[in-house]
Amino acid sequence: MSYQTIQFGISDGIATLILNRPEVMNALNRQMRAEITRALATLSQDVRCVVMTGSGRAFCSGQDLTDAAAATDLETTLRDEYEPMLHAVMNCSAPVIAAVNGVAAGAGANLALVADVVIAAENASFVQAFTRIGLIPDAGGTWMMPRLTGLARAAGMMLFADSIPAQQAADWGMIYQSCADDDFAEIVAARAKHLAQGPTSAYLAIREALRQSFGNDLDSQLQLEARLQGQAGRSHDFQEGVAAFLQKRKPVFTGK
Repeated sequence: MSYQTIQFGISDGIATLILNRPEVMNALNRQMRAEITRALATLSQDVRCVVMTGSGRAFCSGQDLTDAAAATDLETTLRDEYEPMLHAVMNCSAPVIAAVNGVAAGAGANLALVADVVIAAENASFVQAFTRIGLIPDAGGTWMMPRLTGLARAAGMMLFADSIPAQQAADWGMIYQSCADDDFAEIVAARAKHLAQGPTSAYLAIREALRQSFGNDLDSQLQLEARLQGQAGRSHDFQEGVAAFLQKRKPVFTGK
């Protein structure tokens, strides 16, 4: 399968998706949104981790403002193009790491934040830039940000369109990890390898449990945990994990 706006490859169970329009800081146009959606919605079963990053000096600068077709009807563009792309990331068949290598602005920031884990280079930053052009945050930003940072910080970032450095984003709980630029690639590779060699079905169950926790009371969440744990307890990976523990060796998970 060929792509024009992204680079996509698979090696050792890790799919790497690179947003590849560096001349416009990887701004999202219609074709890129479609290619991201297609790549993540059609993963082979041997993919057990996805790393999504950007080429050049940016992760993603958000909507391509020269994309006239999108600008003429923002509501339709969000419903028909952004929503499928965001669902493809959030419901991916393998855990997704957003490796934020540079600025992530507007919809580009929110594309990163819907990943399962966000790791950012120290030089990276996150900007809810929408009010700079008279818009409101979209691409899931108004849903994600209050849950990640709390209402006060989310409101401040959106109203003032401040640029939040990676370390501050980590301190606020917006992302999982900020790391030195020189260590960024090595750390991302190690984290991806860990997930690719881990119990994939358990990872996906964790995703489900965490997302439902915001709408559940305690009893409902306990019931959900019991159901998901029951599924995990019937998996090959649970049997392998227990056997490896008893035999004092490293488990070899298959993701099943």
